[in-house]
Amino acid sequence: MTIDRRSFLLSATAAGVAAHAGRSIAQPERWRANPAGSGPRILKSLKFGMIGAGETVREKFELAKNAGFDGVELDSPSALDLDEVIEARDAVGIRIPGVVDSAHWGKPFNHPDESVRAEGRAALETAIRDCKRVGGSTVLVVPAVVRKGMSYADAYRLSQKEIGKLVPLAEELGVAIAFENVWNNFLLSPLEAARYVDEFESPNVGWYFDVGNIVNYGWPEQWIDALGARIFKLDVKEFSRSKRDNEGLWKGFGVEIGEGDCDWPAVREALDRIGYRGWASAEVGGGGADRLADIARRMDQVLTFEGA
Repeated sequence: MTIDRRSFLLSATAAGVAAHAGRSIAQPERWRANPAGSGPRILKSLKFGMIGAGETVREKFELAKNAGFDGVELDSPSALDLDEVIEARDAVGIRIPGVVDSAHWGKPFNHPDESVRAEGRAALETAIRDCKRVGGSTVLVVPAVVRKGMSYADAYRLSQKEIGKLVPLAEELGVAIAFENVWNNFLLSPLEAARYVDEFESPNVGWYFDVGNIVNYGWPEQWIDALGARIFKLDVKEFSRSKRDNEGLWKGFGVEIGEGDCDWPAVREALDRIGYRGWASAEVGGGGADRLADIARRMDQVLTFEGA
């Protein structure tokens, strides 16, 4: 039997779609903000470093809660006293949905030096354990960094090898390793990103989808459809293509949530299609009480579903 190139490509595409469909479209119940499907559809959080006022952890948590946030995400490893963090969390009545690996840029899992990779792995282990201790469910991780001298192929292979060593710990503690799409020159298409996650063969490995980071080179709603149930949490920011074109690449982020080129109605529709009910964390310039309240208000504007 002779198979021409077009038929081969069509059959390969069909196989890929079938493999993708094998993973449930709906967000896994265990990673939802409200496991039983009750309460708000989207819970708002922000990064601890965005809270630009308050002296103590408790004062900072109070500022976040009063501004309208349901949770605060921490960096780990960090200099924070976790006993103080837990005490403040309980006193204020705010949640800590997860932590952000603070070492993944400086000690990437694909670094050519094995000792640096080991340091990165040790930092991720600390982050997983810290996440469990403070009651979180995800560790945000940049899986690899591709640059001159650090090849794409090695990034794929080495990062899966190093991160894979900690998947059993994540499963044991009930914590998810969630990869973020950032400007790291790696996993540049949603289909590749989905495949990368699936190859870990673990329900505790997924995606921490950053909406604004995609706008520079794609459409967030397309990524949401492709990643589906792999999306455990969201990062929220904006991006302006016109500011990028007129002022420079990084100036594209210099726009408030809801005022850039992210098509939020399309994003909400895509989140609806995958059954997303979960956390959305602001990742923008922070400040004091008024600034935080404005960020929370803007998040409500872009992430409020009809009838929700």
